[in-house]
Amino acid sequence: MGRDWFADAVLYEIYPQSFADSDGDGIGDLRGVIARLDHIASLGVNVIWFNPCFASPFVDAGYDVADYCLIAPRYGTNDDMIELVTKAKERGIRVMLDLVAGHTSIEHAWFQRELAADGPDPDGDRYIWCDDLPDQVWSLSTPGTPAWVRSPGRRPGYYLKNFYDEQPALNFGWVRRPGDDAPWRDPIDAPGPLRNRQALKDIIAFWLDRGVAGFRVDMAFSLVKDEQVTEGLVLTVALWREIRQWLDAEYPDAVLIPEGTEPRTGGPTAFDADFFLVIHDEHGSLFDNHYPGRLPFHEAREPFFDAAGAGSTRVFLNAWDAAHAADPHRLVVMSTADHDYDRLCCGPRTAEQLGAALTFLFTWGNVPCLYYGDEIGMPFRPGLPNVEGSVCHPAYNRAGCRTPMQWDAGPNAGFSTAETSRLYLPVDPSPDRPTVAAQDNDPSSTLTIVRDLIALRQATPALRTRASTRVINEGYPFAYVRGQSHLVVVNPRREPATLTAAEAVGATALLASGVSATADGLVVAGFGYGILAC
Repeated sequence: MGRDWFADAVLYEIYPQSFADSDGDGIGDLRGVIARLDHIASLGVNVIWFNPCFASPFVDAGYDVADYCLIAPRYGTNDDMIELVTKAKERGIRVMLDLVAGHTSIEHAWFQRELAADGPDPDGDRYIWCDDLPDQVWSLSTPGTPAWVRSPGRRPGYYLKNFYDEQPALNFGWVRRPGDDAPWRDPIDAPGPLRNRQALKDIIAFWLDRGVAGFRVDMAFSLVKDEQVTEGLVLTVALWREIRQWLDAEYPDAVLIPEGTEPRTGGPTAFDADFFLVIHDEHGSLFDNHYPGRLPFHEAREPFFDAAGAGSTRVFLNAWDAAHAADPHRLVVMSTADHDYDRLCCGPRTAEQLGAALTFLFTWGNVPCLYYGDEIGMPFRPGLPNVEGSVCHPAYNRAGCRTPMQWDAGPNAGFSTAETSRLYLPVDPSPDRPTVAAQDNDPSSTLTIVRDLIALRQATPALRTRASTRVINEGYPFAYVRGQSHLVVVNPRREPATLTAAEAVGATALLASGVSATADGLVVAGFGYGILAC
């Protein structure tokens, strides 16, 4: 089958430090995940995506890697990961890992070696160093834009960082323009960049050989440096095409998905899907109600999935059309939420509003990704401390979407037996906090809705990625036909909404709440949703 399996994937994102703690140290771990595999399987998902779980000082929650081939001791061992992969496979679930390709931790042995040197590595620098600050600056100024940091060690001058100062950028070369004669601006085929290309393959192969199904690549398009950005993206995509060609020959089943949308550079795409990120406009225009703060990445606007009903689907639809302009079958991953910003249940968006949002996310035609805890409507929690770099911009704190999974009514919501003071982040103290145990056998719960939606999707090819999608109303209610056989309607606003459409006449509800038929269409109650055979 090669990589075709990903078209039918339903992902489940696990932030490992917050999912399940098996040893009572207050931090989630792999054995905790193993113990909860039956819950994950009960959802109907078939892929687990882990946020970084490699050895790290955790300045940026594991996105600062000190050893790519070693599981962080706080999470367990490499053998634990292999066991998890094996036991997940027994349940029909693949495992994907997060690959931080563009930078490491300052504690990585590669960086420590170069930091302790008097000058360039004779085999080629793995990192980017300069003796004096260059005059050129980047044309962008958002988080994740490279910047220079003074060397804290024997090595003179400065090194280039990708994000935090503790995340030095790996050297994959530079865009070279006329007059770019600085000796530290390596071309992409210099020894240092070539060493790093090979290292990428070695790391990928290490985990694929141990049963991992693929990778989500963090900051995938940050590799080849270019202050003007554009040409660097072209060369970076070409680098990933080389990786893809190697994978096709050596690991044809392995999937790569990027953080974000792959730039279209005139050749074949290197990644198996685009990823409409929670922090970007295409997703934010639907769901970002600004309760966690204000993102610097896009214009603030009223979200479509909001009780006020003042939003629009147009930004999203434009982005969807653009992603499919060259390839109508291009896969696009969309999450309920993720570790970088908010949750689906966020501020004024309460549990009763989640059915419409979840129905859309599991039936639109995207590859859906369920963020841990969203299956029970865990809320975003404001006012938390800055833990492991969760405040990457003063306008928002990511800790609110990273709190411990809520399993039951016991101490620490069943997440850990540790003292409360030792928990990675505080558990929601609300007496009515949602838990898996409370929702497990409740037919009206968010958990039941999620299970029912995924089961219907898996049983109905027309609701998956390969079927066509035709929008028949882009306002309230949002209505679209999948595969010429199924009508989906969602009304995320508080007020009822009416759909007049031939496709709705005589349609039979397969899964619905608040949907009633009229002579020429449907009335969808506030926060109502429906999947109908038409």
